[in-house]
Amino acid sequence: MALDWIVSVGTTSWLLLMTFAVVLYFLMTKEKDVPKLPPTPGISLPYLGHLYLLQKNPRQQFLCFAKTLGPVFRLKMGNFTVIVLNTYDVIKEALVKQAEFFSHRPNIDLLVQHFPHMLDGIVMSSGPNWKQQRTTSLAILRNFGMGKNILAKKISEEVYVYVKELTKTKGKPTNIKTLTNMSVSNVICSIIFGHRFEFTDPTFLKMMHLFNNLTEQGSGANAFVIFPWLRHIPFDPFGFYKFGSTINGIRTTVIKLVGGVRDNGDKDNFIAAYVEEMKKAEQLGESTYLDEANLLGCIENLFAAGTETTSTTILWSLLYVLHNPETQGKIFNEIMEHVGTDRLPNIHDKPRLKYLNAFIMEIQRIASLVPFSAPHMCCEDTVLMGFNIPKGTQILINLDSVLRDEKIWGDPENFRPERFLDEQGNLIKREELIPFSMGRRICLGESLAKMELFLFLSSMFQRLEFLPVEPDHLPTLKEILGGTAAPGPFEIKCVTRNI
Repeated sequence: MALDWIVSVGTTSWLLLMTFAVVLYFLMTKEKDVPKLPPTPGISLPYLGHLYLLQKNPRQQFLCFAKTLGPVFRLKMGNFTVIVLNTYDVIKEALVKQAEFFSHRPNIDLLVQHFPHMLDGIVMSSGPNWKQQRTTSLAILRNFGMGKNILAKKISEEVYVYVKELTKTKGKPTNIKTLTNMSVSNVICSIIFGHRFEFTDPTFLKMMHLFNNLTEQGSGANAFVIFPWLRHIPFDPFGFYKFGSTINGIRTTVIKLVGGVRDNGDKDNFIAAYVEEMKKAEQLGESTYLDEANLLGCIENLFAAGTETTSTTILWSLLYVLHNPETQGKIFNEIMEHVGTDRLPNIHDKPRLKYLNAFIMEIQRIASLVPFSAPHMCCEDTVLMGFNIPKGTQILINLDSVLRDEKIWGDPENFRPERFLDEQGNLIKREELIPFSMGRRICLGESLAKMELFLFLSSMFQRLEFLPVEPDHLPTLKEILGGTAAPGPFEIKCVTRNI
């Protein structure tokens, strides 16, 4: 009896153990199939989240996080959950293959409550409104020649004025940032308002000043977006009211400019074309998002996008030329061979100026002007690369992880235009070169920016030689991260070539 009892107990224990093992196996197997949240770099503190871990300029830090945590990682920033996407394959999976989930903009309560008109237009809108604004704006821009020779002529006219202004400096040390901003801005102004502005025009100068302020205040705005209560602190230490003044000042100035265009009755501009589309929808009785508020929003978006990134790319080009003077010589020799000096280069010269094209591509890659792109939001629960992405999560696209990926470029920290040329000197187009992002939210003005960069830089290097003020003390290549990654203030000598 005793022996039977021992056997019975042993058998029962064995069966229980086997049952537990089987259940545990299935639980472990099932766990592998359940999507999990992306990893984080450390403990998330109450109220702060992971902000205590982040540097003021987190570009290099994010690349390190991606190496240790993987291409998809998660940060808690105050009350916001932000998922950062890295590497070309992951970003393409989200923005192209799962575009229906990742093409929205985040709903930021502070903006909705205090600056609702920031959500008008193209950049910060979502859903049907964004789709109609982008489709209508793109159609109008194409009608005005974006990507076509007719617009290239307008750009060339502005380039002529710009180069003429640079020659007036007579080789004296000069900070050409403001002049460059205004010249590039005049291209989009000629489309929006139907005419360029004189560099002394007070309204134009005010607009440039306001948008420069907005760019500089961009990084500071993150503080009170994450912690809205900061706006109540006396003396405005985080610039909330300065930011609000800039936003409202831009809207007031744009309303004034639009009113002037309408009073003139000119039809050859973006404003008139947009208003015409509004009227068509109204006459047909269609439900539409084309209205006055979105018109103003689109103008502000186009003005900002059509100024800051291209002018900043030109400034980076000059800085890298100072640090790599041999590139300027190669560009000039190529222009001499294929264009000469009897005329300014035009858009038809672009296929022949291969080294210049490679130079521009390398500038766009290494400068990485908008390293985290514009913020996205996941609009539905979904799964990305095996991780659960909850609805409403903010998505940050780390373009640096592609543009500075050693696996793609080999030596990404080196400035080397030749990486875009093959052994025969022909241009290599790399799909990983994504300075304008990708997917449905890719920059609306990509083709305009490419055309501007070629026409501005080809004429600049043809007519002028750019030299450092102090050859032994070159301006730093370290960026100032605000709305864009821009170079710090610097002076340069613009010396007219003897041609």
